[in-house]
Amino acid sequence: MPVEIIKRSDRRFPVRWLREKLERALEILGLKDREVTVLLVDDEEITHYNELYLGRPYPTNVISFSQLEGPFPGVQHSLLGDIIISLETAFREAQEYGLPKRHYLLALAVHGLVHLLGHDHERGPWGAWLMVRREIQLLQELLGPQGKKTINFVKRREYMPAKLAVNVDHVATVREARKVDYPDPVHAAVLAELGGAHGIVVHLREDRRHIQDRDVRILREIVKTKLILEMAATEEMISFAKEVRPDQVTLVPERRQEITTEGGLKVKGRVAKVRKAVEELKEVGLKVSIFIDPDPEQIKAAAKTGADIVELHTGHYAEAAGPEEMDLELARLEEAARVARELGFEVHAGHGLHYGNISPVAAIPEIEEFSIGHAIVARAIMVGMKDAVREMLCLISQAR
Repeated sequence: MPVEIIKRSDRRFPVRWLREKLERALEILGLKDREVTVLLVDDEEITHYNELYLGRPYPTNVISFSQLEGPFPGVQHSLLGDIIISLETAFREAQEYGLPKRHYLLALAVHGLVHLLGHDHERGPWGAWLMVRREIQLLQELLGPQGKKTINFVKRREYMPAKLAVNVDHVATVREARKVDYPDPVHAAVLAELGGAHGIVVHLREDRRHIQDRDVRILREIVKTKLILEMAATEEMISFAKEVRPDQVTLVPERRQEITTEGGLKVKGRVAKVRKAVEELKEVGLKVSIFIDPDPEQIKAAAKTGADIVELHTGHYAEAAGPEEMDLELARLEEAARVARELGFEVHAGHGLHYGNISPVAAIPEIEEFSIGHAIVARAIMVGMKDAVREMLCLISQAR
């Protein structure tokens, strides 16, 4: 039997279901011939193992011991190792997080299994990212759509590093000031990706004040990470997005008189109109985000549109007049991010963020990606685009 489960707790749990899921996980990993032992215990017993082997005199939800480690690694080739789970802690945490007990316990078992394969989230952000990515892949296969809430919880674990999407609009702003062909936002996008950016953002405005149609078309061919097109929900822009097919569309409000986007899209009271735009974009396979103020009521309205992502408008936080107002706006962002995540959204944030104010927002665990443009382009004038992106990524990573 590839998976042996030994239950030493009085708490009731469907052992057969767990065994079948873990055996399926081994099959997905191409390890059908390997063996795993799972011990289901209570806090007292897992505390004993923690203290004896790890120097931790307290209970944890899961620990694992790999055959790849220890004084005789790999002696028993068929055995991957042992996973120990405290049902007492697991059930308590599942209730605290509002997750189904069996799904959460499976997530802990998968976490332990991935540890047995040599992954370790304590080896830095890259190792943590690789580990959680593998866990999410397995849970999606094992739980399907029914496991969405638990999978989203795993995605937002605090060691999951946030991503950075770089907006290159203002490279085009400099170009358009002289109506020449340089500097080129496409060139800037390539350098941003070389600096570690996870995506490139452009806002194609109705008045074409910076980014032009041609820029978006070329970027669609050049960008290797993902291309995010910000746009108003007009017939013209929807038609353009359906033709060019960026990786993601972000719907934003737009006024000709504004210098930059002044706030989030007002969805409450306009749900049907926004939903129509979202549905039209999703019909051709586009991922859709809504740029929105950190207002729970607006976010709840957005949940009725079918959008995949909300990007929280951080402008009020960035423009706060003093520490007290900044703390108030930060609290609004934290609450909005929590509400958005609970409603099933992928949560992004952006607007007005710079090297001096990114850290507190980057520490909000629900936020998976930041969209930053002006500050990075301004810094790039001094140090170059690649270094400007790397510096911002470093601040985001340190905040996690």
